[in-house]
Amino acid sequence: MESTQSAGGITGNVLFYVSPEPLNREQHAKLALVHNDKPYGFAKTGTAVPLTVTEFAPAALSFPVIFAGEDRVPLAVMGLNNGENLFVNADGSIDPGVYIPAYIRRYPFVLANDESQDRLIVCIDKGSSLLSDTGDTALFDDKGEPTEYTQNCIKFCDDFEAERRRTDSFVQLLKDNDLFELKSAIFTPTDEAGQPGQPQTVAEYYGVSEEKLNALPVEKLKELQANGALAQIYAHLVSLVGWDRLIAVAMVRQAAAAGVVVN
Repeated sequence: MESTQSAGGITGNVLFYVSPEPLNREQHAKLALVHNDKPYGFAKTGTAVPLTVTEFAPAALSFPVIFAGEDRVPLAVMGLNNGENLFVNADGSIDPGVYIPAYIRRYPFVLANDESQDRLIVCIDKGSSLLSDTGDTALFDDKGEPTEYTQNCIKFCDDFEAERRRTDSFVQLLKDNDLFELKSAIFTPTDEAGQPGQPQTVAEYYGVSEEKLNALPVEKLKELQANGALAQIYAHLVSLVGWDRLIAVAMVRQAAAAGVVVN
């Protein structure tokens, strides 16, 4: 993958990236990574973050994995309100044990479309606070070649793109088998006496229908099992229990903001 391209024809709007530009040895010769043990402040507004299919199982331990939009894009739900991420703290840290999606881990690097040459090129978010001319780990060495750190980041982006294509194939498989249905996340509040109130719809999203899945022919289920798709489907279904955790985290955050102690 090329890492030193001229600007021009770069397209696409990517979550978290403010000023993406092609990585270039002339323009970015002095640029370096700023070491920060709490580097995730850029993701604090990421309510739903894209996931690749191989991330479903680890992500399911932390938050709901859903599908959204006409393309049924897999997302990790990390907040209940727009511009809110309940797992990224104000200081840029993430609580121990919470899975960090690869989409977040690759930042401030990203692949972008170069329409003029019909290919993907490596870009960086020049507006990122993680990059500076006075940073700690250089992007290029004295000869103008990508450092080992930069090479590793480029490989990570290439691997992510390969996983993204694999994810597209997985989603298409679910579409071909008509396994999607519209689902709702429901929250039932309780009053001061502990009595249940009126159920409230927290979110609507697309997910795999267990009824449709169970109705598939045995041969098709064996095929899904053999190609690994069935395990990912079950990871998605198990993750939906995470709506309860997400709601609980939101309630604790709201209570803390209001100065209320929650037992």
